[in-house]
Amino acid sequence: MSLRKLLLRLPGYLGASGPPRRLWRFPSLGPVSSVGSGRERPSRSPAHWNQVVSEAEKIVGYPTSFMSLRCLLSDELSNIAMQVRKLVGTQHPLLTTARGLVHDSRHNLQLRGLVVLLISKAAGPSSMNASCQNYDMVSGIYSCQRSLAEITELIHTALLVHRGIVNLNELQSSDGPLKDMQFGNKIAILSGDFLLANACNGLALLQNTKVVELLASALMDLVQGVYHENSTSAKENHITEDIGISTWKEQTFLSHGALLAKSCQAAMELAKHDADVQDMAFQYGKHMAMSHKINSDLQPFVKEKTNDSVAFNLNSAPVVLHQEFLGRDLWMKQIGEAQEKGRLDYAKLRETIKAGKGVTSAIDLCRYHGNKALEALESFPPSEARSALENIVFAVTRFS
Repeated sequence: MSLRKLLLRLPGYLGASGPPRRLWRFPSLGPVSSVGSGRERPSRSPAHWNQVVSEAEKIVGYPTSFMSLRCLLSDELSNIAMQVRKLVGTQHPLLTTARGLVHDSRHNLQLRGLVVLLISKAAGPSSMNASCQNYDMVSGIYSCQRSLAEITELIHTALLVHRGIVNLNELQSSDGPLKDMQFGNKIAILSGDFLLANACNGLALLQNTKVVELLASALMDLVQGVYHENSTSAKENHITEDIGISTWKEQTFLSHGALLAKSCQAAMELAKHDADVQDMAFQYGKHMAMSHKINSDLQPFVKEKTNDSVAFNLNSAPVVLHQEFLGRDLWMKQIGEAQEKGRLDYAKLRETIKAGKGVTSAIDLCRYHGNKALEALESFPPSEARSALENIVFAVTRFS
């Protein structure tokens, strides 16, 4: 069976057993809600996330929804995809990742590549370097910048796959046989490494040392950020971690902001823009990614329809801010009051957190980063691409 056919059938395979329980926590891949910022949103700009992405894709010339699938559909991954079928019936997180990559269009996994393309078009060619004018350009974007967008998505997809590795020390009987979970881990490592190898090969073909250095440092940041995430998630059930909002910001930039920020900067480097333009692109990518992550963290607390029994991350922005306002002692008391028969009642704890200042403070923080992203865009000339980048910010900073 070809990989393309297998990928298309995977959702059917996975749907019967429902989404597996995530044994290592990783960021929500769901769509962001319609949210609002401190700045006034243009009356004609779209607020709905899917509409924002759809209009942005038209501006860059083609849909980015399956940008990284060119690599995923290669012959080299065919055997791996066939092996993934053996995990059906288990609760291995790799199945969720596979289904999300090909089935649920609402997830918009290719956001990073889309932003790289948009900011490339918004900046346009450099007026300071005539040699750059000889590059191939389609829809106002150089071919090397499109390659960079694909590389960015490959790195992000590889890290998603790697984050699906199971902590074998925390397995439950309902997760599936140990040998199957071990096998799933091997497949996750192998496929993630394959994607990273392809990303590295693509970077080499760009023949730009600074771009290679930027993306290599972004990858190192991601590894460091994911390591800290997994460390705090492993301690979460014991409620021993007290990271504080400053530490949370540092770790979130590493695990969620560095790749987009440095990819935006690299796109400007490929077009030979000066250091000031590169810095503004970096700032937009950084603050846009931070705002998007905070919005994702807020979803369990602001969604009108939320399954109260679903667990949420105790190291998410609203919870960290709530704990910081309360102080450690009072927070531990609330945790104790939410315990029932040795298990944490997330529905009760959610209501306790919503009654405090953590949620509103997280909304303010989301808007702060959104406004910083908009400030960075002011250095780019007005255009459809810049408006699309602004609309992305408006879509993640307007809460309704």
